[in-house]
Amino acid sequence: MSSGKIIFFDIDGTLLDHDKKLPASAKDAISRLKAKGHHLAIATGRAPFMFEDLRRELSIDTFISYNGQYVEHNGEVIVSNPLHYDSLKELTESAAVKNHPLVYMGKSEMKANVEKHDRITASFNSLKIKSFPTHDPSYFHMEEIYQTLLFCEGNEEEAYDEKFEHFDFIRWHPQSVDVIPAGGSKAKGIEKVIEVLSLKMENVYAFGDGLNDIEMLASVGHGIAMGNGCNEAKEAADFTTAAVDKDGIAEGLKRAGLL
Repeated sequence: MSSGKIIFFDIDGTLLDHDKKLPASAKDAISRLKAKGHHLAIATGRAPFMFEDLRRELSIDTFISYNGQYVEHNGEVIVSNPLHYDSLKELTESAAVKNHPLVYMGKSEMKANVEKHDRITASFNSLKIKSFPTHDPSYFHMEEIYQTLLFCEGNEEEAYDEKFEHFDFIRWHPQSVDVIPAGGSKAKGIEKVIEVLSLKMENVYAFGDGLNDIEMLASVGHGIAMGNGCNEAKEAADFTTAAVDKDGIAEGLKRAGLL
């Protein structure tokens, strides 16, 4: 059994604040964790190519991306769970009828099935990242797709959720939802990582703030919700720390006895 503990960090609203900046206190806390010999990992809904800079800045080589559908540990792929092709084809056809655009996300790039749409622009602008989908409606025929973004508002995803048994629909933005394989989650990715590292769940910690963090926070030994997180995440966690821009990571690690 491996010694030490492992701490998983969500990105948006957890490591990064509203302006997509990494607080100095969080960076310092992570450096101190590494010095203590703990394992560190990222657990996000983002694609791997959307947080390369952050991984390099923090020297973190283990990550869960696409909400658990693609996982790497020290450069080795340990989980690869793409979307069901026939169901994705059917989703594409159903969404077109409702004028709901899609962005297909593969291992190294993403493609939109429309040339331009205000909902896509608004959603990606909120991430403040360099990556932006280019247009290729045939992309999902040629590459494995680990996550698709469906652009709709309100509770419009509920109709899709009822229709597509192979998919789960998780809202991350007022105008967009993540589409992932049914039953997939960051929690499933964590299970694989700790299996590889031979760690017990009691030595697993996780920080998160959003709807896609609920299962992760509830399943690990120590789930910590950010003060800026949604109520559902806070209810699933063992405790709530301060907001991301109020030194929430550092405070949460201290309260958990890790620093």
